Order: sequence, then structure tokens, then C-alpha cells
Amino acid sequence: MTQALDTAIAQHPKTQTFTALRCRECGETYDLGAKHVCEDVCFGPLEVAYDYDAIRRQVTRQTIEAGPKSIWRYKEFLPVVGDNPIDVGTGMTPLLQANRLARRLGLKRLYIKNDAVNMPTLSFKDRVVSVALTRARELGFTTVSCASTGNLANSTAAIAANAGLDCCVFIPADLEAGKVLGTLIYGPTVMAVEGNYDQVNRLCSEVANTQGWGFVNINLRPYYSEGSKTLGYEVAEQLGWQLPDHIVAPLASGSLYTKIYKGFQEFIKVGLVDDKPVRFSGAQAEGCSPIAQAFHEGRDFINPVKPSTIAKSIAIGNPADGIYALDIARKTNGNIAAVSDPEIVEGMKLLAETEGIFTETAGGTTIAVLKKLVESGKIDPEETTVAYITGNGLKTQEAVQSYVGEPLHIEPKLDSFERALERSRTLDRLDWQQVIV
Repeated sequence: MTQALDTAIAQHPKTQTFTALRCRECGETYDLGAKHVCEDVCFGPLEVAYDYDAIRRQVTRQTIEAGPKSIWRYKEFLPVVGDNPIDVGTGMTPLLQANRLARRLGLKRLYIKNDAVNMPTLSFKDRVVSVALTRARELGFTTVSCASTGNLANSTAAIAANAGLDCCVFIPADLEAGKVLGTLIYGPTVMAVEGNYDQVNRLCSEVANTQGWGFVNINLRPYYSEGSKTLGYEVAEQLGWQLPDHIVAPLASGSLYTKIYKGFQEFIKVGLVDDKPVRFSGAQAEGCSPIAQAFHEGRDFINPVKPSTIAKSIAIGNPADGIYALDIARKTNGNIAAVSDPEIVEGMKLLAETEGIFTETAGGTTIAVLKKLVESGKIDPEETTVAYITGNGLKTQEAVQSYVGEPLHIEPKLDSFERALERSRTLDRLDWQQVIV
């Protein structure tokens, strides 16, 4: 750290930058406890409010760049008090210029924000959970929990283990095996509920009211959701302190999408980046696309649906932030589109074949929608576009297992190899993929 930076920090000592919980509908404010709805007025969702003047006094590009190589380099923008957050290396994932995929799609500047390699559990959920559990610990919770479609359960169990917190998570009983194993390994109590995510979430709301636990996506939701802003901050920093022209991100509850937008707006507000229009496009699976349906029908409300798709990590039929996602897509001149399960698989394969990134079904949805928007002329080839990949394909192997072929089995002899190699070339011409082992 330079002497000038030390002097700047000394002149502006750190103060708490978040001030209240504020209703997104009516503006009523609440103290900074464990609550998530406007109980006194309208039952709207609560969001963390900040003192941006205080942030502006404390933060510069230089102080951020001198910070830890994790989401906590942006600590002043996050709702935690102390100087000892739960830091397991989450964040600062690669922003990769996807030249081969760009050429395949006909784009000039395409980037992949790759949270498939995020720490510790290979999804963007590590961001939101790191923030939520840090705040949970500050509020005195000793047991934490969540309702999850898989990735959130992985993150909550792992980061709770690191923090020494008791953990009990709730998942749909038909979850992918990799995600179940990726939770159980950390030793939490796992409740597999016979029902879809929306039924799991309703049960968890009842449990939260009776057990006094910190549910990251229920009573701690205002703090939890703030962690997604770091996906906006990092992209702006990694692009050389400027914003992209267009982003494409998956939509489940809509929270990730809306918080990336909030992150960009906060960087503009405190003067870290120049203001510019950024178009926001969202991706859903046709088997669970309540936000996309509302967008295309011109509605300002969401009709809940019953999920039926391989993209289980984004299969939320009654999205809490759906109306806010609609508003952002429309006011930024973006789009929200849905793709079929076969298109999702093709999206996963396309990203793997062109950029060497194995994403889960949510990422396949994003890439498939990116392709669909380009082909329909809704993404300008000249735009700097960022596609957000939010999870690792090792968690959803079942989705592509029957689409990637089988190994060629050979004897340990040269002629056996040569015959197999010729067969593989023939199969390649038929658009099969084979791996020689």
C-alpha cells in the first residue's frame, strides 16, 4: 500500500455505511435486524439502505485494488459491521474474453463472467452466503438454514462449517445427486422435502417463525441478496473501471439480476465509473419461465407456474423479485427470453466446446438465450456483452450425460487404437463427440 493511500485512509476513518432496512414499495424504514418484509405498512420486501456520501469518502479505485482478492475488497458496499467477515476466498472470479464463442455467434466483444470456479462451492451462491452468514453471526445467530434448489445448500453448509455455525438446509427431494452430495459432505442436517422449491420455501418460512434460526434467503434475505452486487462490481473493475453495454444473466427469483443492476448504479453514484446505459437481458427455461412470460405478454405482474425443467437451479415458479426484474429489463431496453431443455443442453455443450467451460444447466440457459437474442437481432454485434455463468457443470452431470457420447474402448495395442481413431473420425463427421481413453 502506498504512502498516499495510507494518508487518504487516515484522513477518512471507516464508519458504518449501511443505515437501515427500507421497503422497496412504500419506503418505510426498519432497524437493521433479521426481517425481510414491511410488517407495519404494505408487506413489501425490505432492502438495505446505504449512506453513499460515507462510502464516497472512504472508497477509491485505489483502496479497492489494495483490498483482498475476494468480495470483501468491496466491504463498504456490503451490510456488515466488523472487520472480520467470513472470507473463504469468494469472488474475483475470471472475466474471460470469449473470442471463439463470439465468432461462433457473430459478436465482436463477448465476455464470460465465470462463477463456475467460485470458492468454495463453485457457484455464485458463495457470494450471497458469505455476506448473509457474516451478518447472521453479527446478529447472534448460532444456527443457519436455507431453502435451496442445490447451490445455495452447498454454499450455506460449506461456509457455516468454516464459521463454526450449526446448519440445517432444506432441498427438494428430487435434486441432482451431485448437489446433494455437495451439501452432505460438510455435515449439516439435510431435509429432503417431497415437493418443488416453492413448497420447500413455504415450509421454511414456517420453520423460521418457530425455530429462531437465521434463514439466509428468508429472514436474512435483505443482507443475503446484497452479495450478488459484487458480480456487478467485479465486472466493472475487470473491464478497466467501465461498464459493459449489455449483460445476459439467468433469472430464478430475479434477485441476482436486480442486484447486478444495483451494483452498477452504486459504482456510478459514488464516482467509481462513468454513467452509461447498460442493457439488461435475462434467461429462463421454458419449463419455468414466469418472468419471461410476463415480459412477452407486456404484464407488470407475475403469474406463478409449476416448474418442469432440467434447469432445477433456476426453477422458481413464484419469483420474489420477478416484477423488479421486469422493470429493469424494460427500462434498460433489454429482453427476457426462455429456451427449451434441448436448447439448454446445447448451450452447455456450446460453451464447453468453444471456451472450455463446463457450466450447469443455469449457465446453459444463459448461453442458449444469448444465442437466441443474437440470432433475433436483439444484441448488437458491436456491443460489449457480458454473459454471467453462475454454476459448475459437475453439479448437473445428469443433464448432459446422454448427449456427449461414450468413450472408445480399445485394447492396449497400436492397431486397436488406429481402428478406434478411424471410427471416431467417422463419428465426428456425424456430429458425435468421443473421448479416447
